[in-house]
Amino acid sequence: MTEVDFVIVGSGSAGAALAARLSEDGKHSVLVLEYGGSDVGPFIQMPAALSYPMNMDRYDWGFASEPEPGLGGRRLVTPRGKVIGGSSSINGMVYVRGHARDFDHWAESGATGWAYADVLPYYKRMENWHDGGHGGDPDWRGKSGPLHVSRGKRDNPLFHAFVEAGRQAGFELTDDYNGEKQEGFGPMEQTVWKGRRWSTANAYLKPALKRSNLDLMRCFARKVVIENGRAVGVEIERGGKVEVVRARREVILSASSINTPKLLMLSGIGPGAHLSEYGIDVVADRPGVGKNLQDHLEVYVQQACTQPITLYKYWNLWGKARVGAEWLFFKTGHGASNQFESAAFLRSKPGVEYPDIQYHFMPIAVRYDGQAAAEGHGFQAHVGPMRSPSRGEITLKSADPAEAPRIVFNYMSTEQDWIDFRHCVRLTREIFSQPAFEPYRGKEIQPGADAQSDEALDAFIAENAESAYHPCGTAKMGRADDPMAVVDPECRVIGVDGLRVVDSSIFPRIPNGNLNGPSIMVGEKASDLILGKPPLPADNAEPWINPRWETSDR
Repeated sequence: MTEVDFVIVGSGSAGAALAARLSEDGKHSVLVLEYGGSDVGPFIQMPAALSYPMNMDRYDWGFASEPEPGLGGRRLVTPRGKVIGGSSSINGMVYVRGHARDFDHWAESGATGWAYADVLPYYKRMENWHDGGHGGDPDWRGKSGPLHVSRGKRDNPLFHAFVEAGRQAGFELTDDYNGEKQEGFGPMEQTVWKGRRWSTANAYLKPALKRSNLDLMRCFARKVVIENGRAVGVEIERGGKVEVVRARREVILSASSINTPKLLMLSGIGPGAHLSEYGIDVVADRPGVGKNLQDHLEVYVQQACTQPITLYKYWNLWGKARVGAEWLFFKTGHGASNQFESAAFLRSKPGVEYPDIQYHFMPIAVRYDGQAAAEGHGFQAHVGPMRSPSRGEITLKSADPAEAPRIVFNYMSTEQDWIDFRHCVRLTREIFSQPAFEPYRGKEIQPGADAQSDEALDAFIAENAESAYHPCGTAKMGRADDPMAVVDPECRVIGVDGLRVVDSSIFPRIPNGNLNGPSIMVGEKASDLILGKPPLPADNAEPWINPRWETSDR
């Protein structure tokens, strides 16, 4: 298949969903280009092993930021999936739609047709939701989509202590943050099904590849081929040879918020002066390509646990072997969950209309790279602000497609970032100090009881803040007359025919929470736009907004 109707670059969260939907009626030939290899194997499929694939060259592109001035010159790793299923095959499997107001903001900022009422039907279409007997909002959820969304068992008493502590501190509870009410403490949801990671490879791509009109090609995409202002194909490299696969109808970039702007620039679409620097002919001077880069940062507040009930008891060779064996043979036990089973979405202060802080809670004190705290038994909350004002950019280092782009997040570049982060740490301490944690609370492992002043907390944040791995926004969607917009509300690249971007690059502003869900939704909604189908009827369900939002943070 070297000439097809649609060529999609990338088999990730958006690309896999898009490929499945575009090939569904059998009328169009679709080719997915993917550089990465197979997702078969326990490191990807076992949910609890999530710290492995994102640190493995085999599955990860291996990107890192430039030294970040706001974080003391640290370079932060920026994992992106280089495997079937893309980042949905190496992520933390947390499922968050985002708050209704996030999407209303998209629409207000020029992404017409992407308000919550417009995207909610697509969330329902993609979901197969299992509440696990924990309640929730069935009317707001989908029951027959390809994406299984489930909840952990929450067997560990610490999951309940966290939620109860939130209640004791005066905050709201919610039994479904993906339903009517995001704000509050409650159960966390995961893309796990029958004990396995439910990536978009498992949900969409593998079932769809049984169709004769959908194919997957392992290759490296070098650039989009543009003739007379129209995208006609993709220049690829495979087996040491450079060739072109042609698209009769459209080329669609779903290559991630890092690789998509890189491909656009290599193809002559981007800030004209920057492209000319590297001798790239300018096809469309779009200054917004690579700009508007956003991410979520978080810190881990860790507390020692006085009872030996945390996952630390499995943090040895024998324990890991036992957990691994139970998962391998039965797909049950601790291996069958990502261990993020309780969560909270809170507002940082009065006057903030909807949550701008997210918590992931875990019954172990451990880092994303799998390093456990030396203190032994402990628990932790990952916490960070959701709407940082800082913006970064992706630029080219050279005109060589094999070279990674330059990534500058500009983390913590505004005073507001520091104010918000200090508040997050102090708020977590308030929650951990509630009576619900009395039976379990040992000493504070980090930041540590000595870190009380603004200066001490700032030093802790600069040294320890980690990316939540939610980069987005580098080819933002907006009005065609917005000079910084890269795609219009139909995901069409402005100034080039036959070319679209369908992935987290197009987010005008980062939504609340983890980005796998919104990225899949973009693939679902874009498929209808591309096929010229009428959009699903708007769903005007009204989200819960805290009646005290103007006067209280809880």
